[in-house]
Amino acid sequence: MEFGIQRVVDEIGEVASDILPPGCESLKIKFGRVYVEPPSIIEADGTKRVIYPMEARLRDLTYEAPLFMEMTLIKDDVELETNRHVYIGSIPILLKSKYCHLYGKSREELISLGEDPDDPGGYFIINGTERLIVTVEDLAPNKPFVERKDGPFPYVAKIFSEARQAVVHEIERRKDGIIFVSFARVHRIPFPIIMKALGVTKDKEILELCGGEEFFNEIYLNLYHTADIRSREDALEFIGRKIGITQEKSVKIQRSIEMLDKFFLPHLGSERKDRIFKAYYLGRAIKKLLMVATNRLSEDDKDHYANKRLRLCGDLMESLFRVVFRVFVSDIKYSLERIIRRGKIPSVETVVRAQQLTSRIRSAMATGEWVGERTGICQALNRLNQYILVSQLRRVVSLLTSGKENFEARDVHPTHYGRICPAHTPEGINVGLRKHLALMCEVSTEPSISDEKLERMLEKIGLRRIS
Repeated sequence: MEFGIQRVVDEIGEVASDILPPGCESLKIKFGRVYVEPPSIIEADGTKRVIYPMEARLRDLTYEAPLFMEMTLIKDDVELETNRHVYIGSIPILLKSKYCHLYGKSREELISLGEDPDDPGGYFIINGTERLIVTVEDLAPNKPFVERKDGPFPYVAKIFSEARQAVVHEIERRKDGIIFVSFARVHRIPFPIIMKALGVTKDKEILELCGGEEFFNEIYLNLYHTADIRSREDALEFIGRKIGITQEKSVKIQRSIEMLDKFFLPHLGSERKDRIFKAYYLGRAIKKLLMVATNRLSEDDKDHYANKRLRLCGDLMESLFRVVFRVFVSDIKYSLERIIRRGKIPSVETVVRAQQLTSRIRSAMATGEWVGERTGICQALNRLNQYILVSQLRRVVSLLTSGKENFEARDVHPTHYGRICPAHTPEGINVGLRKHLALMCEVSTEPSISDEKLERMLEKIGLRRIS
């Protein structure tokens, strides 16, 4: 609520019309600051007032807060109109969170509002029904996981690079020692070509990035395999051919650059200056792959809890809002172009249909069908007794399908100690996949030390800053 919504809005930034009025070169709507008002309701007579959770339960309403955004209409780089209070929809509010009316209330105040003073909160009220978003257990993003496999590619490193959305990267070592990189539409490109496309064109630099003399023979074999690709342009053209671009050379190069900037390790950035850091990261990932392949390092244990991350309510709501907001922006563009076809210059209020964003969020939370074709993310709250309520609020669900065996993922792991209860799991096909947090476990959302302190510690042990 504090950062995620604004982050999603800033990712898109603006919406431009493809249809323009006569004599106009550009027309767009720029998005600005987003803010949330306290939960409220608009009655049938048009009056607006605050709403408390108990009233939402009794009247089968959704306990939600109105969302406002600053929008500016810009024609030919000149601001025509700025509205700082455009209502774009409503978003459900987590009970007893910072944005809830019950936040910080004493027992006496809660009783006077008709609320249970011992209620833990941490759930939503959608159409009068109490629903919660379960905690989802997922592999840590932006980290290479090396594993052994059967087949022609016995060693594979996988990276789930996550920025706006997760992009799966695979670094595969063939039996003959050739290493390939795959991501998005790019399928099995020899890694020296990716390095050269990122700007590291000298063989000596590629060797140093991938472990130096320690893996000289392995890297030399790959460099020899791609010796005919010498310059950055040759590498970009090769990638363009592999992704199926049949236009002239300049188009292939441009499309390849866009592909590398947007979809290759997007968590490191999408600017030109970020390419060298992507090359460093790729080199370290290849070094780790080679260390596992030469038995100098054991393969990664995906079930180790250091390699897991728990996606809480805020993460899952942000991913839902990102998808819903993109549809909302497409609708704004459609409305903008429809009014322009009539020969008019629209105002920002006339192109916004706030009900669309509100209804899509409500629908996802009412049905539990989430983005990424996930189901059961949002569940009805069970109030049979207080223990079941707390148990459900502390449930941790794995993304693995219950129909597959996945024996190792279902087992109790030593790193579960103090974090996951070793006994509280259902019998049957969900055993080990539906877990619960240990009694005294808390999920940390902030780093334990500041970035500045961490940098000082790294510099103290001999690392140096790259300008």
